Amino acid sequence: MTRPTIAALAADLAAGRTTSRALVEQALARIEDPAGEGARTFIKVYRQQALAAADASDAMRKAGLVPSPLAGLPVSIKNLCDVAGETTLSGSKALADAPPAAADAPVVARLRAAGAVIVGSTNMSEFAFSGVGYNPHYGTPGNPADRTRVPGGSSSGAAVSVADGMAVAALGTDTGGSVRIPSAVCGLVGFKPTARRVPIDGVVPLSTSLDSIGPLASSVACCAVVDAVFAAQPIAVPEPARLDALSFAVPRHYVMSDLDATVSAAFSRALTVLAAAGVRIVEIDLFMLDELPAINAKGGFAASEAYAWHKDLIARHEALYDPIIAPRIKRGAQMSAADYIELLGRRADLQRRVSAVTADFDAVVMPTCPIVAPRIADIGDPDGFTRNNLLLLRNCTVGNFLDRCAVSIPCQRPDELPVGFMVMGETMSDRRTLSIGRAVEAVLRAG
Repeated sequence: MTRPTIAALAADLAAGRTTSRALVEQALARIEDPAGEGARTFIKVYRQQALAAADASDAMRKAGLVPSPLAGLPVSIKNLCDVAGETTLSGSKALADAPPAAADAPVVARLRAAGAVIVGSTNMSEFAFSGVGYNPHYGTPGNPADRTRVPGGSSSGAAVSVADGMAVAALGTDTGGSVRIPSAVCGLVGFKPTARRVPIDGVVPLSTSLDSIGPLASSVACCAVVDAVFAAQPIAVPEPARLDALSFAVPRHYVMSDLDATVSAAFSRALTVLAAAGVRIVEIDLFMLDELPAINAKGGFAASEAYAWHKDLIARHEALYDPIIAPRIKRGAQMSAADYIELLGRRADLQRRVSAVTADFDAVVMPTCPIVAPRIADIGDPDGFTRNNLLLLRNCTVGNFLDRCAVSIPCQRPDELPVGFMVMGETMSDRRTLSIGRAVEAVLRAG
């Protein structure tokens, strides 16, 4: 499927070649197609609200009121975001009796203020605690590249909603790769911002130290538009960086091990194409990344901070949790205050040591995931789930732990399963990283 960009659709709306009503009706038709993945992609569909918002957008446009390039475009939000008057489920059944949200989450309110039309709330790994995208409560949407494969998680429905034309862009969250993983394995662009740039208020947390909110879309420019809306910054798409002025570091350690053949070949080709375009590619030693499994051996920030939020809910409703997810959260009960304080110190120490090596480069690049999307049949047992989940998460978690921003860009050939090429910037270098991402994307698409 050729996926339209935000810029192209905004131009069509401005020229009168289409209307918000038409675009939203098309998106809803895809969601409601019984032969499609809509029933597994969305937990809630806002049909009447979306059509009313589309009509209002068209009327505002006729009056000359166009608040942003997103105005009138169908977008999806992840099912852990508060929507005023609704119970926030976070992909679970355990919150079914929770009180409705008093207000929209700030990121949802910002989308509405930008004129986006929210068509629905997307399926996800329960409580965002998996990189696979499997959900036993609401079903698992099939990967657009191969419906027998997982869509990646935790923002599974977000990715499928964009890839299948049910939305132009999607709101996802990323604690250990949950925007970048599904983007990579579904053939989309996904951007994880520096966490502090976008408020996480009104969003069910996984790890308040690591959670970030980012877009999934068809291009880096699309992600730049949506990211600016999320961050309440002026909407401007950064110009592509000059490739012959860039230097990329490729870590030899940790992130380059156990690559499957498709990922290895696609990443190698991407480096070759970028080098031919003038980018300086340097392999570097980041042996300290090998420390990450030991640093997080007791559960890390995700288990400890998730348990702090979930402990009372688990006490009441553990039987309603995904049996794979509940034990992962409960690991946090075994972490002491001393363990948590030690974890904070080791994170700060690793950040300092890695930055000392990477500061002289424009970006660190690596495969977004070391494997292509696993088959749904391969994650059906606990061992298969754990093995594939750890591999899907491994490279992306580096950026979260280091408090970096990163963008995943498709780099596969048309006849291959999707593979992501990740460009990781320094902390708070978000717009620069998007600028670099635009330049990389142009080369990879041409190649």
